[in-house]
Amino acid sequence: MKNNSSVLLRMEHISKHFGAVKALENVTFNLTSGTVHALCGENGAGKSTLMKVLAGVYQPDGGNIILDGESVVFDSPKKALESGISMLYQELDLAEDLTVYENIFLGRELYKWGLPLLDDRKMIAETSELFAKWHFDISPVAKINTLSPGEAQIVELAKALLRNARIIVMDEPTSSLSAAEAETLFEIIRNLKSEGIAVIYISHHLEEVINIADEISVLRDGSVVFNAPAADTGIPEIVKYMVGRELNEFYPARKANIGEELFRAEKISTSKIIDVSFSVRRGEIVGMAGLVGAGRTETANAIFGIDRLLSGKMFIDGKEVNIRNPQDAVKLRIAYLTEDRKRNGLWLNLPCSWNITMPNLGKLNMRLLIDQLRERKLCIDSGRIVSVKWHTPDAEVGNLSGGNQQKVLIARWLMADSEFIIFDEPTRGIDVGAKKEVYCLLNELAAKGKAILVISSELPELLGICDRILVMRSGEIGGEFTAGEATPENIMRIAATSN
Repeated sequence: MKNNSSVLLRMEHISKHFGAVKALENVTFNLTSGTVHALCGENGAGKSTLMKVLAGVYQPDGGNIILDGESVVFDSPKKALESGISMLYQELDLAEDLTVYENIFLGRELYKWGLPLLDDRKMIAETSELFAKWHFDISPVAKINTLSPGEAQIVELAKALLRNARIIVMDEPTSSLSAAEAETLFEIIRNLKSEGIAVIYISHHLEEVINIADEISVLRDGSVVFNAPAADTGIPEIVKYMVGRELNEFYPARKANIGEELFRAEKISTSKIIDVSFSVRRGEIVGMAGLVGAGRTETANAIFGIDRLLSGKMFIDGKEVNIRNPQDAVKLRIAYLTEDRKRNGLWLNLPCSWNITMPNLGKLNMRLLIDQLRERKLCIDSGRIVSVKWHTPDAEVGNLSGGNQQKVLIARWLMADSEFIIFDEPTRGIDVGAKKEVYCLLNELAAKGKAILVISSELPELLGICDRILVMRSGEIGGEFTAGEATPENIMRIAATSN
């Protein structure tokens, strides 16, 4: 085992401003060889900015970076990579139509005899050798688009290892992984530590931070406000420093006022789900639990007309409806906030206002001619209802935090006057403080008589906000619990057993 006790990196008194906005102020951060240092903080706290300074994407306004005891300047990402620093971003940087080995050697291809002839055999062999060393069970010739999210994450990691990375930054690495894939990643991280590689771990999942980290630092408003060994730190303490206040209740209390049934599915089946039956009443928040691949998102796709119904019936307010496509669903005042808001929910390079109004132009009588003043006023009113934080509705939605992007989606469907709202992983990639804001919004929607279905992989979240919880497995509903009956053990017993 290599030496795990030497300070490998010190970022000293780092400051960074964007115009009048203070992103980082006098931040000092140490990283020891062979350890995992977790970086926590709400969206906008400065975590990503600090790591982009380390990766050479941004140049600091002040401060020093000391690597192996020597002051260094990373004036480009290439310089940082050459020094052994690699970043694994939340959105993986892989060419999906290429093979695993082609992605790993992309930009660093091997050639035959000094000629412009790719040496595929040698690249495959070196990829196989690398995978054997790290016990990665993936075919070098598999196409990226055939891999699971966990396998794609491993390929991204392999790219860093091939560059002989000594410091690997992981930004929300488990956000799209199943529990089993996350555990595989944790085992890989433990192997990295044993080889003396240092990991900077950024995550909003505080349970896994406590589990995997050796040291924890918390940023708030661009400054380090807390640093301690993970073994001496608890989740309530991290949350307190993240949000600047005690957060005794993750989940806001509410008094449910449940009314008549609004939506009912009777034995609906697609190519991916079988005889799914359930109902949601006005003012009710119903949760849907299950392991990855259990059929939760597929059920939402069936309801919203994305996947074709093979059999079964659906009812709105007691009347049978025929939903052939998402347009039919929207007309019936059904809304669907997808689990991947950046890929399937938002136009990231367009203004917030367009993201809110574009699906609603027909309802607003603006199909042929857009009244920009009216559109802007409607967006400001909608944004105020959900408390979205933006400088202006004209700002690109991709520049907002994850929590505010989610609020833009909610504003969109409120403008559509939706009555049945499906949230798929509503707090994925959102920090603790913003999560509570989303939960409060769910409560407010339920209080207005909306019927809400929440699909989530976080059991504490479902237990904290739902009136009832459905448990899916193998494309079917395997059980149902009221809020009083539901426990993690009861839910997992059904979710993890075969039919």
